[in-house]
Amino acid sequence: MKLFVGGLSPNLDDVDVKEMFELYGDVLSALLIKDKATGKSKGFAFIDMPNDAEGKEAMDLLDGVAIFGKKIAVKLAEEQPPRGNSGSSDFRRNDRNDSRGSRFEPRNNERRRY
Repeated sequence: MKLFVGGLSPNLDDVDVKEMFELYGDVLSALLIKDKATGKSKGFAFIDMPNDAEGKEAMDLLDGVAIFGKKIAVKLAEEQPPRGNSGSSDFRRNDRNDSRGSRFEPRNNERRRY
């Protein structure tokens, strides 16, 4: 069972989160999400517990509990559709449905002067 845990204190690390859920059963993984630039916690994590009954118990008992002064939310994690290409090659600036156009194309058939 995959769980989403939100509202985590920045004082917690991966080990703390894993140990919190190990009180209710086996934990395959505990992934605390961190900002790539700063390395600081974003305040949420994903927990993978192999036993659904233990995961449900942890979810029921920990949801709404205050840890380091912050109430955490524990929910069933939602599966995300695959993102496809990890690069930005699929990004198209002109996919917007507005009249602004792209900064790389002249507007209203006008020529840009450089």
